[in-house]
Amino acid sequence: MMKRIVICGLLAAATTAHAAITPDRTRLIFNGEEKSISVTLKNDNSKKPYLAQAWVEDVNGNKINSPLTVLPPVQRIESLSSGQVKVQGMPGLASLPQDRETLFYFNVREIPPKSSKPNTLQIALQTRIKLFYRPAAISKVDMLHPWQNKVTLVKEGSRYKVVNPTAWYVVIGGASPTVSGKSIEKFTALVLAPNSSQMMNIDASELGSSPVLTYVNDYGGRLPLVFRCSGTTCVVDEAKSGKS
Repeated sequence: MMKRIVICGLLAAATTAHAAITPDRTRLIFNGEEKSISVTLKNDNSKKPYLAQAWVEDVNGNKINSPLTVLPPVQRIESLSSGQVKVQGMPGLASLPQDRETLFYFNVREIPPKSSKPNTLQIALQTRIKLFYRPAAISKVDMLHPWQNKVTLVKEGSRYKVVNPTAWYVVIGGASPTVSGKSIEKFTALVLAPNSSQMMNIDASELGSSPVLTYVNDYGGRLPLVFRCSGTTCVVDEAKSGKS
């Protein structure tokens, strides 16, 4: 989940911002056989109502209304109350690849009530989460043997290339030399598109002889992939992986 800050008005004093409007999950899966999916938005502010503005962006950050759109685009949510929006499928979904996932982003921006005080800094937080369109042909996934287990590492020079040979996106959020170890601080998270690969930004030597990558599943859970290596190639050891 990513948060952006939109600042309105004039600076009165330095403040620490906390989102009032939050979605009920950290990622969305839009299965191809569905016409729409619902997202609950909660206003955690104990005193004030907020407007919630929601929309979808493509992978390049462009605001779109097709092949997915959000209804209603704006709504008022009372304090300590919830509202719902629908991510609605449009006819353009048929033009998307039907043999692999497509990535979009769901955005929600809170609009605070107008302040009665002059020269007041108003901060509107924007939350951005991944939205995956999963075609019907690949919507049935094996939770006991998740597709992330098919990821491989290929050593090229001093670094590993992470290879995703599947039809689904793979999000790698951490890397360490042991299951119980902390993720290497300078590791940069990877979002691997279907049938793609990316180089890691850390040296292979930092991962030791049994590298561990942490992936993010459909529910926002973070689970380990433990690799066993032979020569320049590492494959997932399923018996040791997937346990939180």
